Amino acid sequence: MRRRHLLQALPGCALLPALSTLSNGSARAATASAPAGWPQRPVTWILSQPPGSGPDNVARLLTERLARHWGQAVVVDNKPGGQNTIGAQAAARLAPDGHGFYFATTAALVTNPLLFKSLPYDPQRDFTPVAFVARSPFAVLVAGDSPVRTLDELIARAKARGGALALGNEGPRTFSGMIARLLNARSGMNANLVPYASVGVGTQDLMGGHVDAMVADLAATAALARQGRLRVLATTAGRRVAGWESVSTLAERWPGLEMVGWFALVAPAGSPTAVIERVNRDVQALQGDAELATRIAAIGPLVEPGLDLAQTAAVLQTERQRWTALAREIGVLPE
Repeated sequence: MRRRHLLQALPGCALLPALSTLSNGSARAATASAPAGWPQRPVTWILSQPPGSGPDNVARLLTERLARHWGQAVVVDNKPGGQNTIGAQAAARLAPDGHGFYFATTAALVTNPLLFKSLPYDPQRDFTPVAFVARSPFAVLVAGDSPVRTLDELIARAKARGGALALGNEGPRTFSGMIARLLNARSGMNANLVPYASVGVGTQDLMGGHVDAMVADLAATAALARQGRLRVLATTAGRRVAGWESVSTLAERWPGLEMVGWFALVAPAGSPTAVIERVNRDVQALQGDAELATRIAAIGPLVEPGLDLAQTAAVLQTERQRWTALAREIGVLPE
């Protein structure tokens, strides 16, 4: 999950080219230095998720501490909807003055371009990487009273039922939907993929016996799993997840397979270089706070070791390549 061996190799990776051109083709030059006395007014973090969501809770833990350190309020501005497009577009339009950032998810920065023919923002041209924050694995789950206890048993059961096994997910244009399709492709289980509007509705149906299994965000289902109402068969992390060491990973069956969500902080293209460097250093310092990391882990995501700007940019590029290859494997086409 942590893939520390990869991260340790990242310092030698080159920083990606500056992302300072807007999606409409107009140039926005990066400022060489931060405005005097930055921050001069409250700083805004736009989120594409609603208040109370996992990303929102993580962002607020970070912004509370940064506000105290910077001596200015850090305002979390929630703009959910449109599969992250509403928030991402708003963030791309922020003035590049070092007072606005986007707390982005994998979907907003990496997978949306694979799923949509057109977007009102360009994930690479409209944003500059600032800090990589945390990873959030997904899980393959069954009801707590299910006779299925391992991933191998689920696959065998699906094959024996000839496609009749129902595998819940959040739809074909979502993370869990893509993972469910990949699970079908790699295992040959040919499960019937059942889309749900939300994890909550899906897990209720799973516990009620209306579907046989489900792919969902581990953070969103961890409480029910710890209560014994759900059983985690496997996670989608590259290595076993802290706190879930007894649970196998898909990578143990298919080496190299890793499909996890993550959070990264980015800034509008053209934001002051000195501000970006300052924010990266300050976020790295927070990531070294054991108490904060524990609080974030209680929400679900696991904090990454602090990455500098070059490492952050390299990770985002690696993730684009990873998800592009996986989308090609399962035949995902933008719509």
